[in-house]
Amino acid sequence: MSITDRFLNDVEGHLLLAATREEGRTAAARFSAPLHWLTEGQRDEVERRFEAEYLALARASWQHTAARAGGLRDAYEARYRDLRRRLLAGWLLTCVLALGVLVVCLA
Repeated sequence: MSITDRFLNDVEGHLLLAATREEGRTAAARFSAPLHWLTEGQRDEVERRFEAEYLALARASWQHTAARAGGLRDAYEARYRDLRRRLLAGWLLTCVLALGVLVVCLA
């Protein structure tokens, strides 16, 4: 992976995190809005905890997705190697058979 690719991945990660934080803040404000009996300090604490939990759940989801993608990549790479090996064996067998037929026909 080149430096540019890493930089772009980092920028994308930061943008994703910023968007998720904003979503968490918005969801926290929606959650605490009907709780009229809370004081301003209590409301801020509820919103802060809600946002932190929202980010933790998003992070866990991202980690699960990354782990699953890694597992799928490994499975597909193994399957690809197996198919490539079988194709090479078939091609070599075909060449040997063609050579054998050619030798028999010329003999």
